[in-house]
Amino acid sequence: MTKKEMACIVCPMSCHLEVTLDDNNNMIEVIGNTCKRGEVYAKSELKNPVRMLTSTVKLEGGLYKRLPVITSVNIPKDKLFDVMKEINKIEVCAPIKVGDIIISDVCGLHADIVASRSVERTDGDNRTESNTCNSK
Repeated sequence: MTKKEMACIVCPMSCHLEVTLDDNNNMIEVIGNTCKRGEVYAKSELKNPVRMLTSTVKLEGGLYKRLPVITSVNIPKDKLFDVMKEINKIEVCAPIKVGDIIISDVCGLHADIVASRSVERTDGDNRTESNTCNSK
């Protein structure tokens, strides 16, 4: 038997979990969780760790230079850097509305990159016709 320690990230309590595994890496026991969600999190984290990814993309023509975005669903933890490479290639133009899909089915993960803030178009931003929004 082996023991693994982890912090539950399901809620702000951040319970310190101690997970006991058998010789086949099957979960035997979880201690330290103050609710049932901690046990579910520990099992998921051991078998298939996933995360919501939040980031920003370049924004042209708006009040801000960056647009906050988030994945529409949890994605595998080992794909975070691949998704970030795709996010870093993107530049969008205002106006943008919350919920607009910025990248559809990113990296074939059945997850979209979605705008998490609305940004109106601003006037007088010194844009020229050649200054268009394109991906790298």
